[in-house]
Amino acid sequence: MEHKNIVATIYLKDGMAVLNPDQPEEKQDVLELARLYNDSGIDKIICYDLSSDNEEHEKNILAIREINRSIEIKTCGGGNIKRLEDVKKFLYAGCIEVILNGSMPSSVELLKEASSRFGAEKILVSLTTVDFIFKTKEFLEENVHELVIYNRALLDSLEGITNVPYIVDVSSYDFRDVVDLLRSEKIRGISGAFINDVNTDIMQLKCDLSDAGIKMDNFEPKLFWSDLKVNADGLVPVIVQDYQTNEVLMLAYMNEEAFNMTMRIGKMTYYSRSRQELWIKGMTSGHTQYVKSLTADCDYDTILAKVSQVGGIACHTGAPNCFFNEIVKKEYIERNPLKVFESVYEVIADRKEHPKEGSYTNYLFDKGIDKILKKVGEEATEIVIAAKNPDNEEVKYEISDFLYHMMVLMVEKGLTWEDITRELAQR
Repeated sequence: MEHKNIVATIYLKDGMAVLNPDQPEEKQDVLELARLYNDSGIDKIICYDLSSDNEEHEKNILAIREINRSIEIKTCGGGNIKRLEDVKKFLYAGCIEVILNGSMPSSVELLKEASSRFGAEKILVSLTTVDFIFKTKEFLEENVHELVIYNRALLDSLEGITNVPYIVDVSSYDFRDVVDLLRSEKIRGISGAFINDVNTDIMQLKCDLSDAGIKMDNFEPKLFWSDLKVNADGLVPVIVQDYQTNEVLMLAYMNEEAFNMTMRIGKMTYYSRSRQELWIKGMTSGHTQYVKSLTADCDYDTILAKVSQVGGIACHTGAPNCFFNEIVKKEYIERNPLKVFESVYEVIADRKEHPKEGSYTNYLFDKGIDKILKKVGEEATEIVIAAKNPDNEEVKYEISDFLYHMMVLMVEKGLTWEDITRELAQR
């Protein structure tokens, strides 16, 4: 049996997130909201474009592209879809699925066209009436992955009409009502204003639903506390890393209660040896650590935690991490590819910000984009020529030259290595 989905909705206006279509004036940072949903246990995000003209539509599509570069969970795009090209825009922006408006007459033919072009698994349809079901009954199940129901009154009617599973929008939160809904085999998940509320504890909700017998996408540990070896105080040390950069953030300790709480709520919970009590990281500071993975070492006496660190601050001093008191340091050549790229990029970015007389990098920036593009093109050609020769050393040097000039272009255009690696990860 598939697990049930908790689905959040982001409404987009002028590239920003708004509370709902009726309150477009209450705006917030769309990436901040998306990342919060990504970390808090949401299974899918529906991104609705509320644009009123083409310029705003493109701005919202760009915002959706940035969302998909910043998070791991899948997204579904919708709003202002009138033709196949509109479907393509959402998919090219990184959405896994696209939602058609069942209230629009044009959606009937567009459904068949989009499903044929991109696959039924990418197509959803939103419904407020059953009219669309009757118009498409002959081919609906072969062309739609899910329905999104915004009118609860439709549920009884749908039972005998179609076997397409659906997500139900729940207007207000009632736990027993949600449990009863999710027990239906046809209902794949729920959405609603209470899920969009950033104050809703999604992991707690999923835990409560699991306790009620609903299969949810929760943490299901392969190892339990009893499998670990505790120290003399009954604790296990936890080394904490940023899940994206692998930067070591801090060292803390867990007892059994902290371990089980971490599993349950998806937020790093530790045991304070000084206060002799549990503490959920970020409860007072706001710098929460959302769990991405927990791994035991070879002796089962230490845990490596990879986390999403909210605010980029792990240390109580306000530092990004707790390890900044240098004892000794021997100079070495960094050979980690990404760190080398980032280091060179930072030097180039610094040259642009703080020009240095006689710097070739500043010469390129001063000459402008056309000169930079000319050099990128020349270096790409040099790679082709070098690759025709048997000596790979020459190829190595030409690729290095090309990468340098490419990074100058990246800085000029405001792109970072994180932007590039996120895009590659989407491929």
